[in-house]
Order: sequence, then C-alpha cells, then structure tokens
Amino acid sequence: MSRPFHFSVNEFMPRRILDAITEVRVMQPHVISAQAAARRKRTRLTRDGKLVILACDHPQRGVTQSGNDPLIMGNRQEYLGRALRILTDPSLDGVMAPPDFIEDLLIVDYLIQQGGGPSFLDDRVSIGCMQRGGIAGVVGEIDDRFTAYTAESLAVFRLDGGKMMYRFVADDEGTLKTIGYCARAVTELHRRGLFAFVEPLPQEMVDGKYKNNASAPLLVKLVSVSAALGESSQHTWLKIPYVDGYEPVALATTLPILMLGGESTGDVAPTLRDFEKGIRAGASVRGAMIGRNILFPGQADPLAAALAVNAVIHQNARADDALAQIQHDEGKAMDALTRWIK
Repeated sequence: MSRPFHFSVNEFMPRRILDAITEVRVMQPHVISAQAAARRKRTRLTRDGKLVILACDHPQRGVTQSGNDPLIMGNRQEYLGRALRILTDPSLDGVMAPPDFIEDLLIVDYLIQQGGGPSFLDDRVSIGCMQRGGIAGVVGEIDDRFTAYTAESLAVFRLDGGKMMYRFVADDEGTLKTIGYCARAVTELHRRGLFAFVEPLPQEMVDGKYKNNASAPLLVKLVSVSAALGESSQHTWLKIPYVDGYEPVALATTLPILMLGGESTGDVAPTLRDFEKGIRAGASVRGAMIGRNILFPGQADPLAAALAVNAVIHQNARADDALAQIQHDEGKAMDALTRWIK
C-alpha cells in the first residue's frame, strides 16, 4: 500500500527562493516592469470558451485564515508557494491577484528564466485585483474602496483585465457606494479594451461578522444588476458563487459566468461536485475562479486539486472521475522551481 502524499511548501519552494525574491526587489526592482513588458500575452482570453483562474487576493483584505489556522494565508512562503505549485504547471488558464502578488510572480518568472527555464506566465491570463480597501473587521468595510490596480496601471503592466466585487448587504449604504465604484471601473476598463470581472457577494451580519448568504433568487437579482454596470458589457465577465439550483442564475444573463468555490474545508470533493453541477446549468457558465479551497486542500497537493477542477471545467469530466485522478497527479514536478532557481 502506497504512503499518502503530504504536500510540503518547504520542499517545493524553500525559504531561499522567498529570500531571492526580496533580493531582487531591493537590488533590481526594474526587473518587475521589464518582465511585465516582455510577457507574451494570449491573443484571445479563452482558447475553448472556458476559463479556470486562480484567485490570490484574500490576504490583501486582511483575511488570513484558512481552515483552523488563523494566519496561514498571511505566511507568504506558504501562500505564494502553493500558488506557484499550481501556476508552474501549464494547465490552468491564469491568475488573479493584487499588484504585490503579481509582481512576486513576475520576479519568480525572471529567476526561472535566469536559470535557463521557461516562462510560466507567457500565454497566461493575468487579472489584477482593483480593490481590497474594505479591510475585514473594520467599521465601514462594506464601502469597499479601490486601492490597488487602476485601469490605467493594468494597461501599463499589460494585464488582461481587472477584478472587482461588491458585497451586497441590504442595510448598509456602503453597498451602493461600492456598486458605483465598480460601474466606473467597468467603463474605464472597457475604454482600454480590458476585461472586467465583477463579483457580487451577498452577505449578512451574524454574531458580529459578515457571513455569506447567497441563494439562487438573490443571485438572479444581483446578476442582473452586475451585468448592467458601466457604459458597456462588451468586456464583462461575472464571478458568481455556486448555490444549489443554479439554473435560474445561469439564465439571468448572457454574460459569461465564472463560479466561485468558497472557503476552504480541507476537502476538494464538495467543490468538484458543485462545479460539475454548475458547469451544466447553462451556456452562460464558463468556468471557475478558484482560491483557498484549492490552495489549501487539506494534506493534498494543491496542483492535483487544481488539475481536478481543470478536468471538470475544460474536459467535462465527472467529479468522481476527477477525484480519482488526484492521487495519480500528486507529487509530480516537485522540482519545478528548484531545478532552475539554485
């Protein structure tokens, strides 16, 4: 009987690589702009009409807990290492992150190329997070200010688009203010030919904390609101949480929808089963934006979990078949960084 695989960030991305990123930031900060300028972009956003994007923006809003560990996503070696575990494999379409994280990826891409390896960012979709001003736990957080990328900076750094969200809290006027920020951002992105990824997230206050309370009827309404933001929806994609009974949600718009996977439970199986049902809910459902539920899949390999999602979305695989493949994919190419960065 084979020994269960336990993913180790230290094995995949030793501390010396994290330190090397800081060294580049101190001694060669120009590398960031040079790498952004040299990155080979896709000629089309999606090759087959679908997308699987890795989301890496939770810590920038002060959200550092995953599972039972309150600070795990605040550990940069742990968080970046898990993201790189997924992104150094060519299967996923791309990444969404705020500027500091995108720039860490650009520096690692530089270090790999300096060691004679291939770029892992060429031909990838790169989406910049435009917000994160609504810091979790701070009074007024629903008024979610845009504090990261602007449409102009996304164009300068040659990213493919920008992601934004508004948390829908019916008794907080910050919801309406944030919708206004999002509408302006959609317009600014459209005028530059960049894609907007808009996420409405229904929440309510429970025991002093905001909790998700999405339902199909409420999401139908918010999909309609979100699709109409800005002067044009030509370049707009929606990011919508999966809920049971997703068909009315899919029927609420002709805009493409990426499903949201939700919080980490340490078990990827429920996420895969949700995505299997969601991708079949209607032609508007075109993929998923995955985050901590795949970055932190218990003891499992994040890459194997991401490849399972990729199979469900891009290959129309059944969730149970994708789950069965996880053990086979675990542990492959664990030297994807260390073979090039000495």
